[in-house]
Amino acid sequence: MSITKDAKVFSRSFTHLLKRAVQYSSHLYMDEVGKSGLTHRQFTVLSAADTFEGKSQTELVKITGIDRSTLADLVARLMEQGHLQRKRSKDDARANAVRLTPIGKKALRLAQGGAEDIDRKLLSHFSAGDRRVMSDCLAILAVEMDKIDSAPETANVEKAKPRQKRVV
Repeated sequence: MSITKDAKVFSRSFTHLLKRAVQYSSHLYMDEVGKSGLTHRQFTVLSAADTFEGKSQTELVKITGIDRSTLADLVARLMEQGHLQRKRSKDDARANAVRLTPIGKKALRLAQGGAEDIDRKLLSHFSAGDRRVMSDCLAILAVEMDKIDSAPETANVEKAKPRQKRVV
């Protein structure tokens, strides 16, 4: 097979196409919103902290889909930059409630317009009917991931089988 034919076959892979779509979205983000100094994940955390003010880091993991350790690192960095504050939750002394600071609110406000422009740019490649179908299809995949995220961790790990004694 020629390289061109190989590339065509590879480019029809659904997972490859999803990856390329994410790369395109990230490229647009960096061109538009990256100028604000916020990465896409930082923007996501600030946006979630604004929308769900006072939620715990654990709840923000569920809301954003960012894994626990990455979210903890992001929150720590955003706190260092003065964008977030973290306090012990009134409801659960083990949990940290996360809130935007005035600096964080300003950074989010500056980045939001660009983020909305990116959504419009991405969707502009599709007809109105296709936009709805595309959003519905991606929502189905997101729901499947939510199911995986909400499943107890022990359900994903096979139980260790007891060793059988060796007969000599």
